[in-house]
Amino acid sequence: MNNSVSNNQKSNVNLKIYQKYLELIYYSNDIVRKYPKSENFTLVQEIKNSLYVGLRNLMYAIKCYNKQDKLKYLNEFDTNLNLLKVHVRLSNKYKYISSQNYQAWSTLITDICNMLGGWITSCLKR
Repeated sequence: MNNSVSNNQKSNVNLKIYQKYLELIYYSNDIVRKYPKSENFTLVQEIKNSLYVGLRNLMYAIKCYNKQDKLKYLNEFDTNLNLLKVHVRLSNKYKYISSQNYQAWSTLITDICNMLGGWITSCLKR
């Protein structure tokens, strides 16, 4: 019974990071619509690519039972988040987004990174 509670808590955490990541995708898609048309096939495409590859890795990690495979997907997910951070910084530097957008976007990414760090740590302890 104790193991059941533990597994339930893990899936609850996985669900929270998944929901938070979907929120990030919705926010990001709303923001990139306002970018100049000249960025549609460059920075916008890179942002969307990072988001959707990240989503794929997150889904694989949630479904994966093998610890090594799970860690592989979580690390790839972390890499996508780091790429996204760079894209957001570039967007701010080139003034495609406001300071408020930059702050909100960065906060969403940081929240997900913190959740992910905890998840990776819990995988390493097992």
